[in-house]
Amino acid sequence: MVPGGEHAEDAIVADAGNGKGGEALRAMGVAGDDAEQQQQQQRDGGFSMKSLLWHGGSVWDAWFSCASNQVLLTLPYSFSQLGMVSGVLLQIFYGLMGSWTAYLISVLYVEYRARKEKEGVSFKNHVIQWFEVLDGLLGRYWKAAGLAFNCTFLLFGSVIQLIACASNIYYINDRLDKRTWTYIFGACCATTVFIPSFHNYRVWSFLGLGMTTYTAWYLTIAAAVHGQVDGVAYSSPNKLVLYFTGATNILYTFGGHAVTVEIMHAMWKPRKFKYIYLLATLYVFTLTLPSAVAMYWAFGDQLLTHSNAFSLLPRTGWRDAAVILMLVHQFITFGFACTPLYFVWEKAVGMHDTRSVLKRALARLPVVVPIWFLAIIFPFFGPINSAVGALLVSFTVYVIPALAHMLTYRSASARLNAAEKPPSFMPSWSGMFVVNAFVVAWVLVVGFGLGGWASVTNFIKQIDTFGLFARCYQCPPKPHPGSPAPAPPHH
Repeated sequence: MVPGGEHAEDAIVADAGNGKGGEALRAMGVAGDDAEQQQQQQRDGGFSMKSLLWHGGSVWDAWFSCASNQVLLTLPYSFSQLGMVSGVLLQIFYGLMGSWTAYLISVLYVEYRARKEKEGVSFKNHVIQWFEVLDGLLGRYWKAAGLAFNCTFLLFGSVIQLIACASNIYYINDRLDKRTWTYIFGACCATTVFIPSFHNYRVWSFLGLGMTTYTAWYLTIAAAVHGQVDGVAYSSPNKLVLYFTGATNILYTFGGHAVTVEIMHAMWKPRKFKYIYLLATLYVFTLTLPSAVAMYWAFGDQLLTHSNAFSLLPRTGWRDAAVILMLVHQFITFGFACTPLYFVWEKAVGMHDTRSVLKRALARLPVVVPIWFLAIIFPFFGPINSAVGALLVSFTVYVIPALAHMLTYRSASARLNAAEKPPSFMPSWSGMFVVNAFVVAWVLVVGFGLGGWASVTNFIKQIDTFGLFARCYQCPPKPHPGSPAPAPPHH
């Protein structure tokens, strides 16, 4: 049990002012920074370690949350499917497209909240979510579509993190198979039910970004030091199925902004989010591009059968450190993906405004069970990313935000009274409409259409090869007792 005032801050930070007028102004980022910071310090009794580590809500907190939530280990695998040139170009292309649709989501959140606050609606003890934004702006059918796609994507996003935990730890301790490790890490990740909201991920986001930064540069340097394997080959792109499977994994990589609304709602000034995802993406490029390029340069086509980048690098203390750091990062990312699902479930069972952290945690536990089960059924680290990217991410964070923005501002009066005007780099509503239409058309044809065909074909191939409930996906065969040890691989 936590005190009521403190829990209100945990559940929702945006409503910081006293009285409806001040509350709305501060919630939408109108009040001055100094006044907001003074109020925060007064509530926490001045500076405290708890405030430093637990109570996030600044622009930097949001930036760390966006930058730390990215794919890393399967990108070299995607490069082996795409080839070097396509791999680099598609990372940049989808990174910028993802930043655009994250901007659209932020604009729609501000529009929804501005309209509701004009009506006197208070969001105390209530975290706004994407499906509620769609409901308020476009109606119940859009709410249903947003809820279905977003929840399903976040469900499988959590599944992917659990699979990744088992895949990574195997490279340190292979005495247990990956399925057993999935059981263990499922129990570990279930502890995220105790983290109330994105407001409380301050220290975790900071640590997560440090961990991915170390791992990315470890992969880059280790691949460069290792050098090219004998007879290295770069045959891709040579198969359409592999090409579009790799492309949809990159679409998935830069489609992690399904939690944008929840991150914004945890900010003291949500209006300042607009360009944070773009700035985070620019930093992410410094991690994903060098590591994927270096690994593909060193190993080439060997990556086609090694979806986890760790699997081709020799075991050293540096690699073990990277594996451990990525395990912690994946725990954090699991929490990021699961927290919106926790909110949806709390609202469904009437526990969202409960003041007891323990009661909320117990109410959240049923959400973890299907995630655990699906990770055991489909342990296909790599191919599952592409399938989720094509079938779910394409709609959740690309098509639906672009269409929703076009429809929300289709009338002249909506454009005139918009809470957020077009950005300075594109001051025309017509220009925004054209860009949105391009995003919808591209993602429907290339991401969902071709990508869906390729990724589902590849996914079915994994099921045929390894079977459902595979005990140890892509594990090298172990020698039987008494048989001679295999010769070490020659690099």
